[in-house]
Amino acid sequence: WRRRVSLDLTGLPPGPGEMEAFVGSGSPDARDQVVDRLLSSPAFGERMASLWLPLARYAEDQAHQVGDDTTYFYANAWRYRAWVIDAFNRDLPYDWFIRFQLAADRYSAATDADQAALGFLGLGPKYYDRGRLAVMAEEWEDRVDTVCRSLLGLTVACARCHDHKTDPITTRDYHALAGVFASTRMVNRAPSGREEPGKTPASRIQPDTLHMVMEDDVRDLPVFLRGNVDRKGPVVPRRFLRVLTDGEPFPFVDNSGRRDLAESIASRANPVTARVMVNRVWGQFFGQPLVATPSNLGHSGERPTHPELLDDLAVRFMDGGWSVKRLVREIVLSSTYAQSAVAADSMPARTFLSGIPRRRLSIEQWRDSVLEVCGQLESGDRRSRELSNPDNRARTVYARVSRLQLDEILMQFDYPDANVHAEKRSVTSTPQQKLFLLNSPFIRDRAQDLVARLDRDVGTADL
Repeated sequence: WRRRVSLDLTGLPPGPGEMEAFVGSGSPDARDQVVDRLLSSPAFGERMASLWLPLARYAEDQAHQVGDDTTYFYANAWRYRAWVIDAFNRDLPYDWFIRFQLAADRYSAATDADQAALGFLGLGPKYYDRGRLAVMAEEWEDRVDTVCRSLLGLTVACARCHDHKTDPITTRDYHALAGVFASTRMVNRAPSGREEPGKTPASRIQPDTLHMVMEDDVRDLPVFLRGNVDRKGPVVPRRFLRVLTDGEPFPFVDNSGRRDLAESIASRANPVTARVMVNRVWGQFFGQPLVATPSNLGHSGERPTHPELLDDLAVRFMDGGWSVKRLVREIVLSSTYAQSAVAADSMPARTFLSGIPRRRLSIEQWRDSVLEVCGQLESGDRRSRELSNPDNRARTVYARVSRLQLDEILMQFDYPDANVHAEKRSVTSTPQQKLFLLNSPFIRDRAQDLVARLDRDVGTADL
């Protein structure tokens, strides 16, 4: 339990002294004390960011590059990642976590530091020839898809060309949301408020510049019939999804409508937002979410294995002020989480929670653990680094993530494609993984570091 909870909450293994103190403690509150200490660690936010960033399709460049043109790259994308980490560490209520990422510039409660949250939208894919309506429509689809799958667990982008085949979502619903993003522009904004010129190469972006969205000319979109921008149907006012609205949805009136959209999503009256997040957090700590399709809670998704449990946790999540730390604390201190480990392919364990399935460590947990036990894990600099750099001993969450060419180590160990929203990760077993463990300079150097640490801390005479 002690090793499990440490890796789950911080992504790092407990040290020998921590294990001895826990095992030797006679306090009935020993587990509570461990969990509270882990939740207060800065490493908690780094661990939770590994859950969130793939949902937000976090990346620092684009899938296409012509020559040396980096004008569409994001030199300071790491500032959004740092905001996400800090938000989890300060236990920003999840409803505000949503509001700031969609519309921090529209809320007086948002500080200057919170403007980095707009990278959720501002770090999205950009396509060449962006002035063409057909190209802009592709970008709007990305925003609709990312927002709706991440926050609502609904595949709304399926309704771009036709009414959704299985869920009550229409093409009018899709274009009502797309109009919100059509009324914004993606900018590189300096702290002074000045926008960087649109063609500034990423090596020349100022260090404090944020990649974000801002308001643009407000526009309601027509329904593009069958997805063809040259075939225009009736104009649809910007509004929320009808299926998640009590009665007829009201048109969005606050400029682009991002704030209206944020309020609609983060509302307690919305029956799905809390369920989606609770389901993701549950999956983080049990290896299997209650709904096996965490970004599709619609009719075509899987049914929850424990619907009453999901509803109960969602209601208490909101009652508890949308506190992620409170939710995590309740889960990991439960008797269910404290069960013994069982084979991961055990169907009764997965379905009835009769035991904790054994799980493979993610690339972040594994690489960070190797550095930690060797005494080589470094902290401080939060800017992105290349994992291929032999001097990189920072946590893996700070690795540079590319849409153009994902880092080889991340790719080998199942980090998801950053071009699209990723609801979960594949688990593969390949010869390349084993060869890396046998032959890579990273492992060779860490083995030498471990020997040196043991020699220093224990002494060769005791080995």
